Amino acid sequence: MKNLQQTLSLLGGLAVLLHAAGCAQMPSDASPRSSVQASMEHQVVASKSGSFYAWPANHGVWTWNGGREILVGFSSGPFVEQSGHNIDGDTELGIQSFLSRSTDGGRTWTIEQPANYIGKDIRLSESPGGINYQHPDLAMRVIGNGYHGVGHHRGGFFLSLDRGKSWRGPFELGALMDDPNLTEMDCTSRTGYLVTGKDSCLFFMSARARQNGGGRDKSFVAETTDGGKTFHFVSWIVPLSDPHRAVMPAPVPLADGSMVVALRRRIPGSETESCWVDSYGSKDNGRTWKFLSQVGATGVENGNPPALAVLQDGRLACAYGDRTRGKMLARLSRDGGQTWGEEIVLRNDFHPDKFGDKDFGYPRLVQNAKGEVVALYYWATKELPQQHIAATIWKPANHK
Repeated sequence: MKNLQQTLSLLGGLAVLLHAAGCAQMPSDASPRSSVQASMEHQVVASKSGSFYAWPANHGVWTWNGGREILVGFSSGPFVEQSGHNIDGDTELGIQSFLSRSTDGGRTWTIEQPANYIGKDIRLSESPGGINYQHPDLAMRVIGNGYHGVGHHRGGFFLSLDRGKSWRGPFELGALMDDPNLTEMDCTSRTGYLVTGKDSCLFFMSARARQNGGGRDKSFVAETTDGGKTFHFVSWIVPLSDPHRAVMPAPVPLADGSMVVALRRRIPGSETESCWVDSYGSKDNGRTWKFLSQVGATGVENGNPPALAVLQDGRLACAYGDRTRGKMLARLSRDGGQTWGEEIVLRNDFHPDKFGDKDFGYPRLVQNAKGEVVALYYWATKELPQQHIAATIWKPANHK
């Protein structure tokens, strides 16, 4: 169970999936249930003059020593104020990948760029297998196609066995993308996995049709049972018949052996309907999935992915950004994601650029050794207007 709690959670207009029909329906009331803001501690995780830092959700977060040591990944490029993302990805180096490490539960951070952590040219090699997924210092970074700074249509993964100080890979996912369920599809996965044994691991992934599949990714589960030598398709989390995007699954294991994922949701092509986050549950190791609840709204255009964590008291915490309201938010669940409590405002001091873009979020979420929740995301303020990686540290005991 300890290894399960150290695994990654990844990390979506407003709707509720009606499973009997296998499709989504817009709810009649899109207003937040309640909103509270208590004492929040904000820290700068990574910032550099002239640089744009962003997208922790695309990378991953890893913890050791009961949450005293935290490692988070993010992307970087030259800062250029423009409509959209304030990053120039067309330089010789392109968009680069970095890590930032804390050894005090999230209050101070050191930026790292180890050799072979991603890179400009992605060339996959065959996975050697033999991975011990229960290695105490393991970290993995999953890659896919179609997002910032990395791209391979068949997907792959990087592996570290020394807490992210050095990395091997990228390795292939075997013949996974040749599975009949994934025919003519590209892998668009970020990092999300749950360790289930020494030789076994579930990967929470996504794919979209190679032709005209933009904005219609669907999340699925893949599995290896031979130490990463081969991978096989397990299930779709949301059925392909569902018309809406369902991507960037953030998985967590529960004490009863079941699991929950939070998903980024969007009506494809809509620039006016709010995006949202849904939660799904599985009681059979990811073989089948059931809709649990809608967690919250993430704003118009492309919304924001969720981050999910199991707290020490058994509650779930889900964090996400609402780009319409310009806020980082969280909610807590006492019943395994079936219902959610009050809307918690983690932060609301975002400073848009001269184009008015609210480009922020993409969180990751962990709990440190003191029992505090640490939300990691990208942000910009009046005092620090270039996008940077930030942390908000808060006490879940103060919230319902």
